[in-house]
Parts: sequence; C-alpha cells; structure tokens
Amino acid sequence: MLKLATATMRMLFFLVFVGWLFAWVMLPTKLYKNTWTPKLKTELNSTYFREQGTNLLLFTFPIMFIAAFGGFYVYYQKISEKSSSESAKKSSRLAFLKRPVLVMAPMGIVSMMELIFALMFVVLLIWSLANYLYVSFGSLHMHKAGEKVWEAKFRSVSLRLGYIGNTCWAFLFFPVTRGSSILPLVGLTSECSIKYHIWLGHLSNVLFFAHSVGFFIYWAMTNQMVEALEWSRTYLSNVAGVIAFVVSLVMWVLSFPHYRRKMYEIFYYSHHLYIIYLIFYMLHVGVAYLCLILPGIFLFLIDRYLRYLQSRDNAMLISARLLPCDTIELNFCKSPGLDYKPTSIMSVNVPSISKLQWHPFTITSNSNLEPNTLSIVIKTEGRWSQKLYRELSSPLDHLDISVEGPYGPTSSHFLRREALVMISGGSGITPFISIIREVIYQSTQQSRIPKLTLVCAFNNSSHLSMLNLLLPLSANSVDTSKIQLQIEAYITQENENTGEESQNLLQTICFKPNPSATPITAVLGPNSWLWLSAIITSSFIMFLLLLAFVTRYYIYPFDHYSDPIVYHYSYRILWDMFLVCVCVLVCSSAFFVLQKKHNAKEGKQIQSSEMSNPTSPGGSYINDEGIELESLPHQSIVEATQVHLGARPDLKSILFGCKESDVGVLVCGPRKMRHEVAKICSSGLAKNLQFESISFNW
Repeated sequence: MLKLATATMRMLFFLVFVGWLFAWVMLPTKLYKNTWTPKLKTELNSTYFREQGTNLLLFTFPIMFIAAFGGFYVYYQKISEKSSSESAKKSSRLAFLKRPVLVMAPMGIVSMMELIFALMFVVLLIWSLANYLYVSFGSLHMHKAGEKVWEAKFRSVSLRLGYIGNTCWAFLFFPVTRGSSILPLVGLTSECSIKYHIWLGHLSNVLFFAHSVGFFIYWAMTNQMVEALEWSRTYLSNVAGVIAFVVSLVMWVLSFPHYRRKMYEIFYYSHHLYIIYLIFYMLHVGVAYLCLILPGIFLFLIDRYLRYLQSRDNAMLISARLLPCDTIELNFCKSPGLDYKPTSIMSVNVPSISKLQWHPFTITSNSNLEPNTLSIVIKTEGRWSQKLYRELSSPLDHLDISVEGPYGPTSSHFLRREALVMISGGSGITPFISIIREVIYQSTQQSRIPKLTLVCAFNNSSHLSMLNLLLPLSANSVDTSKIQLQIEAYITQENENTGEESQNLLQTICFKPNPSATPITAVLGPNSWLWLSAIITSSFIMFLLLLAFVTRYYIYPFDHYSDPIVYHYSYRILWDMFLVCVCVLVCSSAFFVLQKKHNAKEGKQIQSSEMSNPTSPGGSYINDEGIELESLPHQSIVEATQVHLGARPDLKSILFGCKESDVGVLVCGPRKMRHEVAKICSSGLAKNLQFESISFNW
C-alpha cells in the first residue's frame, strides 16, 4: 500500500513538473501572448491578485506543490521497504545514464544524464530567445521620435536577453537549498548539484551582462543615457537594474576559481552581496516576473532561516583528536534520533576564530554504529583550520562551536554494489571513513555487503595516521571480521620508511561539560521532512492570503478609486518581498520552537548522562597524554594495509583488475585524480565499473 502511494505521488509530481515546463516553453510564443494571455487574464487576474494571478498559478504554484508534498514523499520513501534485488535491477538499468561522458575543464565531470538535461535547457533558452525576438520584431514600436528600425531591434534583443536570464534564475537557487525537498526527488544533494548552481550563475551573468551593456550602448546611440538613472513610478526601475548589475559583476568576478580556491574568504564574504542583489534585481523586474522565479527564492529563504535558527546554539563538543599529520577529528554529542547517511556533511563555525565564516566538512561517524556521537575530520590546509589546530593545541576547558546540518543523501544506493573501490588523495579519504563504518554496521545486520578496496595517496608517511580514523572511538566493540577490506596506501614523496610515523603520538583532548552547549539534533527533529512540508505549505498559504488581502483592500482601492497609475510600481514588489519574508519567518519560527521544546528535554537527559559519567568523552578533565598510534585497537586495519613508498597508484591496473560484475567507483581528491578516474570509467573498456559522484568538488 505504501509503495503504491509513493508511486502515485511520484507520477503526480512528474505530471505537475511537465506541466510547469510546458508553461515555460509556451511563455515566449505568439500563441501565448496573443491568444492565451487575454483568456488567462480574464479568468485568473482577479482583484485579489491583479497582474500576478496568472503567473502565480502557472509558474509559482506547481513547484511549491511539489516542494510541499515532496517532503511527505521523501519521508515515506525512507520508511518503505524495498527489496535489494529490485533496487539493484533499477540501478543497473540506469547505470549508463550516470556514466561520465565529458571530462574536461571548466565543466568538470559530466554524466550522460547531466549532459542530456543541460542540452535540453540550452534548447529551451534558444527556443525562448528565438520566439521572443520573432514576436517583438513583428510588432516593433519606437521609443523615441526618429529612432531607426535597427536601433529598435537592438533594444529588443537586449531586453529579451534579460528575459532569458530570468529563466536561468528560476532554477538558480534550487541547488543551494541544502535542506531541499525537491532535490531528493531526483536523487541529488546540494553538494552534488552545486556545479549546476555554478553553471547557471555563469550563464545568467553572461546574459545579464549582455542585457545591461546592450542597453547602455542603445542609450548612448540614441542620446538617452539619463534613462539609466530613471526610477519610474509607473514601470520598472532602470537605476535598480544598474545597481543590481554592478553588484552582480563584483560577485561574478570574485566567484571565479582563482578567487574561490586561493582567496576563499574574499569569495565567501563577497557572495553575501546576493541579498543586496536580490532586492534591486526584484525591484527591476517587477511583480509579474517575480512570480516566475519566486519558488526557488521562497524555498531558499525557508532553508536559510532554519539553518540560522539551528546555528544559534552551541554544539556539545566532547573530545578532539590531533593527528601528527596536522589533522583534527572533532567528536560531538548528538541526539540518538539524529539519522544521516554516509558522505553527509555538516557546516561548522568557531566564533573565537571568526563569527562569520562557515566551513563544510564530511561527517566520518555512522549514525547507527555511533548513536550518541558525531565526528568530523578537518585537515589544516587554510588559515582558518590552522588557527583551529593552534587553539586546540593550547590548554582549554571547552570550545564554543556552532553547526548547521547534517545534510546529505537520503539513500546510499552505492552500498548495494558487489564491490566498492574508493580512491582518495590526501584529506579526500574522509568521505570513505563514513562509508567503511556503514559497511561495518551493515555486516552486523545482513550477510550481503560489498567488498571494499581503499586506494589512498599521501604525500608522506605521517598521513598514514589518518587510517586510524577508519574505526570509531569505541573500536573495541566493533566487529570487523565479516568485512573484506583491502587498503592500498601510496606515499608519493618518500622512497624509504624512516619509521617516524610509528614514533608519532596521537593527542586526545576531552573537554569539560559545557552547560550552555546542546547535543546536535536535526533542526526540525526526527520527522524533519514532515515538518518541512508543513512549513512550506503553511507559509505559502499565508503568503497568498496576505497578498490577496493587501492587493484587494489596500493597493486595488487606491488605484481603482483615485487614479489607475497612482500607486508606485516599486511599492508592489516591496510588498511581495515583505510578505514573503514575514510568512517564512513566522511559520518557520513557530514550527522550530515547537520542535525545540522536544529537543531541549532530550538534550537535558543527554547532558545529565554525560556529567554523571566523567570517564566518558566529555568528562571533567583534559587528557593531554599521547597515545601511540600503533596501540590503537583492531590490528586488522594494519594487516589489511599495504604501503607503497615512492609510488603513485596505477589507477588503470587497479580498476581494470576488478573482476566483480558490479563495481562502484568513488573518488575524492585532487582534480587531476578525479578526472583520470572518470575517464577510465567512461572509456567503456570495463563495463563493470560504475562511477559514483559523491562530491561537489569538481
């Protein structure tokens, strides 16, 4: 029954989504403008919504419907029982669509499915531009006496390029909505789909740049440069568009790889200009076009505000491990009801280092194997992580840390493979720690688990200490006898074993209980997807009701009984923005407070348990004694490891040497390594290799 219900919902979502796309396809056509628009206005443009009625129904409502009920679907899909054989068959049928077909800069690694959808989107943009120009050229009107036809066409082309940019913006915010209820419907996470945000961002900036420069050229040719400073009372604001254009240029330039990778802080802070950009962008496009891009912005605001509410609390940090390879493992106390999948991430903020900077890290712990703790691993590569390492190296009783998340996949389909080959470079090993721990847990629940091969490349032998993180702190209670694990470790910059790694010590720090800190919990509790659906539904209905009330009883009488053009055009969009923000804040806060009461009771129980057990992590003292790496439990990890000095992994021979019929290949590390693995899997020489994308770092 449950399976039938989820299948019905999935089909309904598909039909609604196809209808939404059909509306986008028809929007620029002559049929839509001359035939459909008058009929739709007659039927839908009531005194409650005025000119927004049509676009609210055709372009806003479908996505909000999918987002609202998508939460229910994801929730019931997680609890529905699916046979592994059916999942494996489905995965094998779609395997060719996930195989990389394009591996090159700047696109990165592109699968067949991604390429198909990218081409479809480009076709939509070309179709829209061609139809917009066909309609506009057929009914050209001159804005100025003596204006030439080619000048009018040039203006029309510049204007329509802005329309196409709006199409990109309709999709821009979905990939960066971390707690999205839409991305799981298509099997994506915000980390995997962040490249779509980058693609759309670059494409929209190119289009808006051409749109803005085109108008500057047109104004200069027709001696109308004063138009750039016009803030019209009856139409869209040109000066708001100019301000948005300038802000977008700053954000765009500083988002290029040179700044994003080498000067991350500059990129990070400049990207927050999106708030200013959004305000002036919406003032420029007006209420009718806002409805086209509203779903993405609405859902992003809900997600962003919930993340803000979660980040206000201090997370309960119980211990830290400092490895000799300048790597940190942070161990937090978490609620037993907090469930997450392997390769999930969590964003971390340390106020003593920076109150504004948030950095995402892969969660290495397993929610089933370690029900009360959550761990992340941080490699000290940048200034922020170096400051954190120095702070932990000095004596301290506790460290204030705020977190957002966890966020991650709703399923781990790659664990159904016959074998998994995980290839990492440096700190890229961290996602595979969570996968190995999940396989260890699965080995206690079922007999069929994948064979594991971990290929890791390090610069020097001190980094071998990261292999000790493969097992949790409670390693003595872990049974690894049932898993088949082979570790191939390559030390690229050392030709002989100096023995230094065996002499290095692992420093473990246990922090005193902090009464102001709370265990990490899901922002909306164990039933987050249901609560998220409730927030989306209630906030959107509240927005529609308030918008109808304001339009009918304030804006409309003002226009209708006085002068049809009296009410300021920009005030309408300000009302929309204000109402969206109010509805999101009120509904999200209400549901968050309700859930927080439950979390607070659970947190007090966990805190009292921690304080009554001083020998556990989170006890009342700091342990500065070094622990020899070789003394860590389970020598099976050491026995499974083969170290290759002064060599790099021969990835072709390793992958082609896999004889299993269904091999999942995962890679996390430097770009060159990722691209090489993707090319091997896409070569077609070994059909049993299935490339799995787990990271947005492309």
